[in-house]
Amino acid sequence: MAITRYAALLRGINVGGNKKVPMAQLRPLIEHLGYDDVATYLQSGNVTFAASGSGDESGHAAAIEKAVADTFGFTVDVLVRDHAYLRAVRDDCPFPAAELEGKQLHVTYFSQPVEAERFAGIDLPAYAPEDFRLGDRALYLYAPDGLGRSKLAEQLSRPAVTKGLIATSRNWNTVVKLVELTSPRE
Repeated sequence: MAITRYAALLRGINVGGNKKVPMAQLRPLIEHLGYDDVATYLQSGNVTFAASGSGDESGHAAAIEKAVADTFGFTVDVLVRDHAYLRAVRDDCPFPAAELEGKQLHVTYFSQPVEAERFAGIDLPAYAPEDFRLGDRALYLYAPDGLGRSKLAEQLSRPAVTKGLIATSRNWNTVVKLVELTSPRE
């Protein structure tokens, strides 16, 4: 049976002292679900693992969400994406990633495809040089002064834009590292 490598992206944990999930406790929790080769990256909710079978990303996400809720007592949205998808997001970046610092480029991963109409009310020239582009269940954000200072990021995260979606963002360094960590093992 084929082995597929995944990244689980937990939304909103370990931010500002809220929803604390120690990585040392998260790794064995994921292993207990039957996944192999589990590793965490940083403290911001990135877990990589291997699983055999059909590649049911939503099933893996639901299992992890339930395990986190049962163990830590709060709910966390989880997106699971396989290596092929993560690599495609990296490779399809519309911005010159190699020329930018990791903090200047971000990817927001969405739970489902997003229609461009959601962003029609954003006056993009008003935020220049900041810019964004849509991809496959992803949004690429160029924020030259970083995400924390980005006015465009504020607009992109408004409830009118994200309604009905799970959305979680990672800086470019993390995007690249997740591709590396989910690469097939020889």
